[in-house]
Amino acid sequence: MEKVYWHTVDGETALALLGSSSEGLDEEEAGRRLREYGPNRIEEGKKLSPLGIFLNQFRDFMVLVLLAATLISGLLGEYTDAVAIIAIIIVNGILGFVQEFRAEKSLASLRELTAPTAHVLRGGKKWIIPAADLVPGDIVFLEAGDRVPADLRLLQGQGLEIEESSLTGESVPVRKTFGPLEEEHLSLGDRKNMAYMGTLVTRGKAMAVVIATGMQTEMGLIADLIQQSEDTQTPLQRRLDQLGKILVWVALGVTALVVVIGISRGHDVYNMFLAGVSLAVAVIPEGLPAIVTIALALGVQRMIRRRAIVRRLPAVETLGCATVICSDKTGTLTQNKMTVQGLWVGGTRLAVSGVGYTPEGKFFKGEHVVNPKTHPDLKKLLEIAVLCNNSELIEEPKAPEGWTIHGDPTEGALLVLAGKADIWSDVLAAKYQKVLENPFDSNRKMMSVVVRQTGEEESYLLMAKGAPDVLLDRCDFILWNGRVTALTAAHRREILSMNAEMAGTAMRNLAFAYRPLQQAQVRREENQQETEMVFVGLAGMIDPPREEVFQAIQTCRRAGIRTVMITGDHQATAEAIARRLGILPKNGLTVSGADLYNMSDKQLAERADRIYVYARVSPEHKLRIVKALQARGHVVAMTGDGVNDAPAIKAADIGVAMGRGGTDVAKEASSLILADDNFATIVAAVEEGRGIYDNIRKFVRYLLSCNVGEIVTLFTAMLVGLPLPLVPIQILWVNLVTDGLPAIALGVDPPEGDLMERPPRDVKESIFAGGLGFKIISRGLFIGLAALAVFWLEWRSAPDALSKAQTMAFCTLVMSQLVHVFDCRSVDQGIFSRNIFGNPWLVAAVLSSVALMVLVLYTPALQPVFRTVPLGISDWVTILVAAAIPTFALNLRSLSRPARSRLSPSRG
Repeated sequence: MEKVYWHTVDGETALALLGSSSEGLDEEEAGRRLREYGPNRIEEGKKLSPLGIFLNQFRDFMVLVLLAATLISGLLGEYTDAVAIIAIIIVNGILGFVQEFRAEKSLASLRELTAPTAHVLRGGKKWIIPAADLVPGDIVFLEAGDRVPADLRLLQGQGLEIEESSLTGESVPVRKTFGPLEEEHLSLGDRKNMAYMGTLVTRGKAMAVVIATGMQTEMGLIADLIQQSEDTQTPLQRRLDQLGKILVWVALGVTALVVVIGISRGHDVYNMFLAGVSLAVAVIPEGLPAIVTIALALGVQRMIRRRAIVRRLPAVETLGCATVICSDKTGTLTQNKMTVQGLWVGGTRLAVSGVGYTPEGKFFKGEHVVNPKTHPDLKKLLEIAVLCNNSELIEEPKAPEGWTIHGDPTEGALLVLAGKADIWSDVLAAKYQKVLENPFDSNRKMMSVVVRQTGEEESYLLMAKGAPDVLLDRCDFILWNGRVTALTAAHRREILSMNAEMAGTAMRNLAFAYRPLQQAQVRREENQQETEMVFVGLAGMIDPPREEVFQAIQTCRRAGIRTVMITGDHQATAEAIARRLGILPKNGLTVSGADLYNMSDKQLAERADRIYVYARVSPEHKLRIVKALQARGHVVAMTGDGVNDAPAIKAADIGVAMGRGGTDVAKEASSLILADDNFATIVAAVEEGRGIYDNIRKFVRYLLSCNVGEIVTLFTAMLVGLPLPLVPIQILWVNLVTDGLPAIALGVDPPEGDLMERPPRDVKESIFAGGLGFKIISRGLFIGLAALAVFWLEWRSAPDALSKAQTMAFCTLVMSQLVHVFDCRSVDQGIFSRNIFGNPWLVAAVLSSVALMVLVLYTPALQPVFRTVPLGISDWVTILVAAAIPTFALNLRSLSRPARSRLSPSRG
């Protein structure tokens, strides 16, 4: 069948195209179609077995490097070292397995959103069948509380409203229509005569025909997008992979050179092989993945304290180089709680304080507080808001705010408004008895109730609320300062002007009116009752922005991160919220879903850097937006809470889901979950990410400088014909103890003060950028030459005491590295720029390394193992002076010139 735009055809045509009728399908035809189309369920994509997922974790290049290091350590008899490396590999494999295995649950979460049963009409009779047995052409009945079982074209019904926020991002239930729509390319939220699998009926009832089942539904298409989206490698993973490849080739080259040069100088072949392999182990910092894991794990613990849950360890670092945050509006930037914030009664504009469902707040006229009970116009509006209402405001201690809404969020917002004035439904129920209701209808765009005033048999009131323009046309009078007067043309102009002004600030406006009725008028038709009414006022409500979001967005801007709003809401509402939050600049662009339909991927990518708001978008649009930004070289974070966000969350460089309001699908597709649903927590994650990456660069600098120092010491000695300054066991000891403990401590170094004032790193930037490679080589060179100089001086004075010369070289190398570790605490400024005691863990690590070195020197049982001899005070003076010279000389040089700017060009 060629593509049919189901929302553009009428009900009879839809039935004809589907080969169905108002009697539904017969059982034989339904069975045939079930065999043809398959069960109405979300299918799982091709999955690896748990064992396959686990084995995949060991294909990473750095893991192969570690395995090589394990083999070398085993050959050298360093079984403890080999066991430690194997443990690191297994831990990393388990972490990766858990993440990937959990991600596969996202499709299972999608299936949970489908309805277990459905009410259908087959052969003219109503049946309850498993939703999995539905087929295209089935006639389905919907009622309030039902989960929509498939994609449907609505045929007829009354007062139907469906909550679609998980699919479209629309913040309030959508009022449905039943006639055909004209435009073909409408976003899901604008197809008012359609209902989609997994959404929830909140009000009314309807009859509909199934137009798609299973993987052909909009929910199924999302599942397919999730299956097709590939996890991207994080910047940290790319850099470590790059570093590992470099180090392997360096290690192989060093090993070959040392062996060849040593043998050519007359050294023993076996000893040269051991020395070469020992240096190769030193070049490959097998502790690096462990330290990265530890640093990230500690960062994760800090994030948990800051209300963020990390599902993938590299996720924190990735946020540290994010250049764009694509944020869903509803529930992320806003509270997803409709709140009345503006009123107009009797010619007076009032503001209302308080947000959310807690009925606490005040009414203001300018800066003056208004008492609703002494303001007759306002009091009447609030009474109508409570009585013309079918929702409940319930005090619930377990709810986040202590209060919750049962029913329509818009009506709930009106109950909260009245509660702020101490006007409650149970109190009014004692004064007014509801006689009948004229429910909301999408054609009338209003709702009314008739109430009888208790104790007054013949006294009735009609109370109504609805669209301002519709209700105003039915009014002949207006309540003005407590008195009913004729509604003039001037009044009408003022009301319409105020309605437009409030709508321009993203408010959804409702009008309120009433009319006294005689008993004979109570049973009249609604169109006869809802006339000659008294206009009372307007209430403007909004899904308010989170209080912390504005400041968080400003912090992101200072950090060079652009915030982009992606929402299913209408364009005018989205723009107003974006301006209110400071997202949309003066010349920033807003694009709608309809615009995206007519825009190629290339055109979207070309304009992506200038677009700040996307409105009325569908799930595939969000995925296109993420990919367009990535095509521009951006590192993209995508936040969201709904099913519709999951494909883009998974495709982004880092996906961020809401913990409280988010669906399981969004959470399982994400790398980071905000436990408090607070956009400001993302800023904390960015700060943590940047700090962690700084710390990774710090200990990479430290580890590689130390390794260069060891290579320079040994390699230079061979070149000039000296004996070996270090024996293999000493090299391994330095690599394991001296390098390891301080490097781990650098992983928890407190961040520097300007962390959030820098623009994001370029995603293509090498881990050695910013002069780090030069620092590693220059410091390593000085460390190695200092150790070699001490060795040469001692050996020259006593050629027969080679063990003492080697011991002094060993200690000089260790102490040089331990002094250098404090130099590594600052990215640019050096050892004098930071308080030396600012990282107590580092001080403790250095002292521990010194203690272990002293133990090796002065414990008789360890001396033959490590080929060391005890040293005297004068020896230590020589060692300490030699160890301090490289770091202090280079830092004095850096103090004599201005600090290099740490800022790199921002890309948006």
